[in-house]
Amino acid sequence: MKKSSLLILLAIFLQFSCAADSYLKLKIEIPSVSPLNLELFKEIVVTNFWVEKELKDFNFSQELIDYIMLELGLEFKGKISSKSIIWEKEELFRNEDFWKTLAPDLKQTLFLTGKAEYSQEIRKAILEKEKTRFEEEFPPEKNLAERKVFTIELDLYFISSETGKILYEKNFKETQSYKNPKQSLDFAFFDLMQNVKLKFFRSLLGGEKIQERYILSK
Repeated sequence: MKKSSLLILLAIFLQFSCAADSYLKLKIEIPSVSPLNLELFKEIVVTNFWVEKELKDFNFSQELIDYIMLELGLEFKGKISSKSIIWEKEELFRNEDFWKTLAPDLKQTLFLTGKAEYSQEIRKAILEKEKTRFEEEFPPEKNLAERKVFTIELDLYFISSETGKILYEKNFKETQSYKNPKQSLDFAFFDLMQNVKLKFFRSLLGGEKIQERYILSK
């Protein structure tokens, strides 16, 4: 199968090489290596996140923990648990002694923690209707439109329970706008977290990435 694919690519390349100033654009799968081998660990403990401002009528901290534990449990073969900690200051993320003494009996364990923010706002924009060929003498129509915009920002950290060191960290910022002015926080939350999940697991677990390559001919 691989030999057949290579022969096809070679034939296409030779065909394009016969034409002057031509190129061939290909999409190929490039293997990526995971920055953290989860198979070395028996347990992942998800802590509550550092959240500076909670939202009314939506328990962002708990929803985030529940979502991450559920999705991570589908990918991780070991134990998934949670632990509540008291955040005295943001600098605790890089305080190795704090994480080592948090659960001294845990071995081959990772803490998954981080900083999180969830916000919503109303943005206004002027939408200009494009003119048709029969309306050139009239100015284009302009309407004021409102969009409800939700944003989630996450700084995620995987920390070793034995050394207290950060073994892997990743930052995300996802924004989604809706025409519906009554769009709910929980609905937008799951939309945004779907995007986070795809990027998070792709970077954490490795796998294959689609990249474009160009074959040029003189």
